[in-house]
Amino acid sequence: GAELGARTAGDRSPECWGLNCISFPCPFFAVYQVFESVAKKYDVMNDSMTLGIHRVWKDILMHKMNPCPGTLLLDVAGGTGDIAFRFINYVRSVRQRQLQRKLKQHQNLSWQEIFESYQKDKFNSLGDSQVVVCDINREMLKVGKQKAQHLGYSEGLSWVLGNAEELPFDDDKFDVYTIAFGIRNVTRIDLALQEAYRVLKPGGRFLCLEFSHVSNPLLSRLYDLYSFQVIPVLGEVIAGDWRSYQYLVESIRQFPPQEELKAMIEDAGFFKVNYDNLNFGIVAIHSGFKL
Repeated sequence: GAELGARTAGDRSPECWGLNCISFPCPFFAVYQVFESVAKKYDVMNDSMTLGIHRVWKDILMHKMNPCPGTLLLDVAGGTGDIAFRFINYVRSVRQRQLQRKLKQHQNLSWQEIFESYQKDKFNSLGDSQVVVCDINREMLKVGKQKAQHLGYSEGLSWVLGNAEELPFDDDKFDVYTIAFGIRNVTRIDLALQEAYRVLKPGGRFLCLEFSHVSNPLLSRLYDLYSFQVIPVLGEVIAGDWRSYQYLVESIRQFPPQEELKAMIEDAGFFKVNYDNLNFGIVAIHSGFKL
């Protein structure tokens, strides 16, 4: 497994996708079928596979981003809305703190002036921030839209069907680009990174949260054991789909290690590229800027 884990995205054969060659004829359709199959159980499986820790990882990503009101975010492969909803919550809390500070500075205002000021700001709780969720899979977007409706998210949120390798957006459009647990499922990672660079404004930031490679040998063996022996079983029990979760595990092992992905991000044109390992490198957050 270690040798195969070091293979780059460019080495992936179109005939063989995954360590055990799980007989998908084409990587694109393999990924599409996997996520179409698991869409409805995706969030439940994320909780089961990571024991809920994926929520903490996504929170860390959001704090690293630290968006301010007015930020325009593109979240790619974000179908179920996890990053988008966190972004909205984060910006709302920043806006709320700004409003409270503003009211404290106007101690001499009448209650009516305070009320009017509060009402005006309340109707713009995101401070003109927007998040666009782009995903290649209709089923994942459908699940995300249903969640948004159920949780009451509508302001500043839009959903777009699109391919990370050929984004349907203008150049220099977004302040931040995020992709969480999605880039390893892209057939051509280099193209996806070039597209991320293209759609970001100068000064814009790229953030990628993805499963990565554990450097500690003992922990790595335990992690492999859990990944290959437990996760597919969970997939069968919870989602009735062994094969898709076998693919997800194998896609993690084939994904480039931290330093290799860093080099790929730099090759796409990004500056100040770095990464933070979380939980001993089980996941990593890569960051870069378009200057």
